[in-house]
Amino acid sequence: MSVMSTQPLLFDQARLERNRQAATEMFLQERAADDVLERLAEVNRTFTAPAIVTPFPQVWEDRLETATCVPPADLLPLGRGEHDLVVHALSLHAANDPVGQLVQARLALKPDGLLIATAFGGQTLHELRASLAEAEIALSGGLSPRIFPMADIREFGGLLQRAGFNLPVADTERFSVEYKGLRPLLRDLKAMGEGNAQSARQKTFAPKDLFGRTERIYMDRFADVAGALKATFEIITLTGWAPAPDQPVPLRPGSARSRLADALGATEVAIAPDGIK
Repeated sequence: MSVMSTQPLLFDQARLERNRQAATEMFLQERAADDVLERLAEVNRTFTAPAIVTPFPQVWEDRLETATCVPPADLLPLGRGEHDLVVHALSLHAANDPVGQLVQARLALKPDGLLIATAFGGQTLHELRASLAEAEIALSGGLSPRIFPMADIREFGGLLQRAGFNLPVADTERFSVEYKGLRPLLRDLKAMGEGNAQSARQKTFAPKDLFGRTERIYMDRFADVAGALKATFEIITLTGWAPAPDQPVPLRPGSARSRLADALGATEVAIAPDGIK
């Protein structure tokens, strides 16, 4: 006898899809896509069967013209072992099962195929999160799930290993975008398709003056000298290789045959456990 889980999914897929279909602003998707192309230019390999997992295939039309584009569904429509490159493009943060997405990407890769995945990281919109939380607690005494939960770089790096990729690497880029007020920021998020699609989101109207109070807190804490609101975005990039028999592997700690000090021509000095030479 099997027991089915009744735990609700984190994201409402129907709402997420509606948000993405209505999206018109692609500047962050385009920025992440251009970064992927720069990384591919540094890889000494020609990819002949790329696949892109993206809700916005139009972003990739002039970037990887020969790529197969598929939506980030729970079950990715990718054939097993058919691709030498899979790009999971800036949507992993909104997956109900991010490990499952990466596992499916690995299975779609040929041996020694490359994965590049991008996602918003935990520092994204931290100013808005803090301001909104303080305002809502003051008005209602509690918090509602209004902004996507996002993992940090260590958590994302762990996902690569759990998904079975070799030579996993995770790195991050943070940058700020300035807005003249809270409403332009919220309009931009909606236009990006990043509106709230959490299953547990509040279905009733927000408390009166929630956004007015949020903007005042935001202005007090995070506005620049000209009065513009700073919004931080963090894009985490994951790279990993599908396992292959002849693939290089990292050395075990302590297995090196030469010392760094010898290579640098330096004198090695022992350090005691308490840090005293």
